[in-house]
Amino acid sequence: MKDTLFKIEPFEIKEVGVVKELKRGIARIEGLPSCIYGQLIEFGDVTGRKGLVVDFNEKEVMAFILGDEKDIKLGSTVTSRNEVFSIPVGENFLGRVINAIGEPIDDRNPHIENNGFCPVFRRSPGVLDRVPISEQFHTGTKILDSVIPIGRGQRELIIGDRQTGKTTIALDAIINQKDKNVFCVYCWIGGAHSSLMKIIRALEETGALDYTVVVAASASSSAGEQYLAPYVASAVGEYFMYSGRDSFVVFDDLTKHAWIYRELSLLLERSPGREAYPGDIFYLHSQLMERAGRLNAEKGSGSMTFFPIVETLQGDITGYIQSNLVSMTDGQIYISGSLFHEGFKPAIDLGLSVSRIGSKVQSEALREVSDTLRLDYAQYKELLRLMRVKTKLSTEIAEKLRRGEALSRILGQDTHQPVSELAIIILLYAFKRKILEILSPEGLGIFCGQIMGYLEEANPQVLKNLASQKVLSVETKQELDRTFVEFFRAKKVI
Repeated sequence: MKDTLFKIEPFEIKEVGVVKELKRGIARIEGLPSCIYGQLIEFGDVTGRKGLVVDFNEKEVMAFILGDEKDIKLGSTVTSRNEVFSIPVGENFLGRVINAIGEPIDDRNPHIENNGFCPVFRRSPGVLDRVPISEQFHTGTKILDSVIPIGRGQRELIIGDRQTGKTTIALDAIINQKDKNVFCVYCWIGGAHSSLMKIIRALEETGALDYTVVVAASASSSAGEQYLAPYVASAVGEYFMYSGRDSFVVFDDLTKHAWIYRELSLLLERSPGREAYPGDIFYLHSQLMERAGRLNAEKGSGSMTFFPIVETLQGDITGYIQSNLVSMTDGQIYISGSLFHEGFKPAIDLGLSVSRIGSKVQSEALREVSDTLRLDYAQYKELLRLMRVKTKLSTEIAEKLRRGEALSRILGQDTHQPVSELAIIILLYAFKRKILEILSPEGLGIFCGQIMGYLEEANPQVLKNLASQKVLSVETKQELDRTFVEFFRAKKVI
């Protein structure tokens, strides 16, 4: 008897279910009585095909099919894996494109060595695990870093009509993180594959792909993968955050994510609410947004910054999903279609854009030169509106118009050309000294494009002092004034 027991090989007990119905990416399964929400399952007849439990009752289980459902047939066996959905993570994923299951989908090595696994639906950090945001997240966009400062760990919504430059602002922020020890995650949800390839090429050409993980669930991916993509991107970002580093995640875009969740909820026969969205649509995005933040020293002092993108229709920011996201983020960047068509890029509307973190994350020098910019720009826009009904100008109004026009030219910026914090301080200091409004448009363009190079050659010490101290001391201001005069004489722009 004892010999017989020793000969019995160890075995594993698994729950097995059977597929009873398939419906556009959702499988209705009979069996699996011990399943839990968010559990991973495997379809036994198809090697490697997985599913995610999203609903169940006493008799059956509903699961999202992760991947193509063509190979799954009625009567296929399903086994539970007794684990919540987790994805492999690690530094080796940088520079790679992965799908919503964590598998590489680019044309490079199909096997990526990981440093561990992270749960996709991890709970957000508690209040006691966080510290106030105190360090600025530099986007490289002049109008953002000066007027709408964003902190590391903040959630800043990018909102605007389609084809107005929302993705460009997010990509410029990724490109600007080069050599800043910030690890980026770009999440593509429900868009065209051709558009995704253009974005990947832009990241490759600028060298930004080396510190970026792309999580892609394009329109051709299954509905379940599109639903999971932002949570997978958050899990990748959390790996860096919980290891004491700074991460940055872009969700492009959550409008399509809400659409796909509405579609899946209707297929699951959940009760529709406003605009046919299910009742938990607010929770869907709020639990995602809560995962961003800055951790305390005990948790490693890491941070995760979110740039969710949401699309509007004809500039309407009062839509259901749009207003939901505005209420659950720490500010919004509103992209104006009218400004975009006027040729002002980035087309950020300062009247509707705000950062609730504010100037407390800025350096003292940047705060000093940007404190009145919003007011100056608002006055300039108001004067332009008055100009439509009034033709005669006083000297004071003409001076304000010249000053506002100079500010507009300073804040304008070309695509994928991020500007350093030092350059922003130099340009805005010159604007504050009221020496730029007397320049012609050509002269102002020469000043903005060449002053940093001239300072590096003629007076590099003032740049070193400014970079180390981040303060505009009296000596620094005097040196800058002297260098500006020398620049104007050398370039003959006045």
